[in-house]
Amino acid sequence: MISDVREHLERVPFVPFVIRTSDGHEYSVPTVDHAYITPRGNRVVAVADDGGVAVLGPLHINSIIEPATDRA
Repeated sequence: MISDVREHLERVPFVPFVIRTSDGHEYSVPTVDHAYITPRGNRVVAVADDGGVAVLGPLHINSIIEPATDRA
């Protein structure tokens, strides 16, 4: 799942997404600056607007949720 997060962070143009963990928590990634992958590539760090930080291990990242797109 970390590779999926990496793909979303590298997407151009960036599209906001949410990381859902196995315990049901959701971490919003509204900009590329709100998440990063550690240098070893074994953790995702999600940073909230209020300064809160969550360090997520690969086994606990359950899914990535993208916003619904308008289809005309």
